[in-house]
Amino acid sequence: MQQAIGAYRQVTATDEFKEIERLRSRARHNEASALRHAKTEQTIEIANNMLADNEPIEKVIKYTGLTRAEVEALRAAD
Repeated sequence: MQQAIGAYRQVTATDEFKEIERLRSRARHNEASALRHAKTEQTIEIANNMLADNEPIEKVIKYTGLTRAEVEALRAAD
């Protein structure tokens, strides 16, 4: 068991391993950012559709989770 632990520590201490882990971490971060962006875009599209259907601002806020200022900015952009 000690030999396996030593081998693991030796491998994880290499610059190559650290770089691979850095790249994996960056890829996970980029993927999460892309998903957040897509969700935001979808939420804005829903809000715009609701505003186009003349739904009250309070209802748009309730169903999208956007703030009043965000919804009013979308309304003003039209």
